[in-house]
Amino acid sequence: MNKVKDIAAPESTEKGQTSSEETGHGVARKILEAVNVFSYFDRDRVVNVMPYLFFLFFLALVYIGNSYYAEKTVREIDQANREIKELHSEFITTKSELMRKSKLTEVARSIRHTGVKESTVAPAKITILKNNQD
Repeated sequence: MNKVKDIAAPESTEKGQTSSEETGHGVARKILEAVNVFSYFDRDRVVNVMPYLFFLFFLALVYIGNSYYAEKTVREIDQANREIKELHSEFITTKSELMRKSKLTEVARSIRHTGVKESTVAPAKITILKNNQD
């Protein structure tokens, strides 16, 4: 079927030129003839294999898309973790500052310019007695 006729190489007219068989092109042709690779690719076989090739192509696209989606999700998770750590440290800082500012001495110091003074009298419990008049 795929037979190559053996044609004698023409003699080179100039010095330094060699035939294709001497450079290795003929060797590759002889190897292809021995293996006979091209007989596997006739039209009927290619047409019969096309649905499987399309299916494999589709699976490859899904696989590539899934890997990109997974990498994007990992990056988003990493960004969210960094943001959580930053917000947690900001929360701790704000909470400690609020605790410091809500101490009685700090409150008294911050409202001193308004004229309000800290009470020195201890708080007392007020009790109301009910009269039993019916």
